[in-house]
Amino acid sequence: MFDLFKKNENKGPKDVKAVRDGLLRFIKEELQKAEGGEGRNIKGVNIFIVSTPGEKHIYEAAVYYGEKDKFKNEVQRIADDYAVDLPADWQMEISFGDEYPPEAIKVDTVSAAVFIRTKDNVIQKPGIAYILVLSGEAEKQAYKISSTDGKINIGREKRAQVEGGFFRLNNIAFLSESENTANKFVSRQHAHIEWNNDNGCFTLFADDGGVPPRNKIKIRSAANENLIKLNSVHISHKLAEGDQIILGESAVLEFSYNSEENMDG
Repeated sequence: MFDLFKKNENKGPKDVKAVRDGLLRFIKEELQKAEGGEGRNIKGVNIFIVSTPGEKHIYEAAVYYGEKDKFKNEVQRIADDYAVDLPADWQMEISFGDEYPPEAIKVDTVSAAVFIRTKDNVIQKPGIAYILVLSGEAEKQAYKISSTDGKINIGREKRAQVEGGFFRLNNIAFLSESENTANKFVSRQHAHIEWNNDNGCFTLFADDGGVPPRNKIKIRSAANENLIKLNSVHISHKLAEGDQIILGESAVLEFSYNSEENMDG
């Protein structure tokens, strides 16, 4: 049996083995708590590390950072030894950052926190992106969006009346009175963006006014310049750095995770 779970009186470990042992001990205890020791409902384990620059290499080595599944296999062996019946498809995510998510539990011996994901307990991943208007006239030249914003509507007019007499609020709104011809081909309910928490990314959906036989929505990928057409309101597109979103004939938005400098407009 593992003797690494014996009490370690040395606070603030400074070597790879001590960090690894501290993490494994804590994860073992949290796995045993989850579901009363029954692991079948556990979807995954998230490890969040907030270390000093001088200690980052120690933590990377401790979790075998960059070596796929190696640390996960260590956790799996411990789960097997302690009869925590993890499902075959459980996942592990390890990330370095500046702060711990509020849902995660801080490890007292190392600079890390752990979150056990279950079917009813998921962690909200943070995400920020920027939308720049390249063609057409919107209320603003650039928009900052967040994973906490919910559904981000794109269309013509801020408060647009749609079928049934209801009003829709467009978060990214093209001006209806603009002389810019690109605006004429933007529907009042053209598209929307949502945060996909499972994949940690923003996704684009066409709305009723953005699919044939009405107006169109296309995406030109920055990675390979492929042109993607959205022809269904049920199929989304995972947005990537530099993607250009074409609404109608010529209104164009550019998506970026890194373009805060474009927010001056």
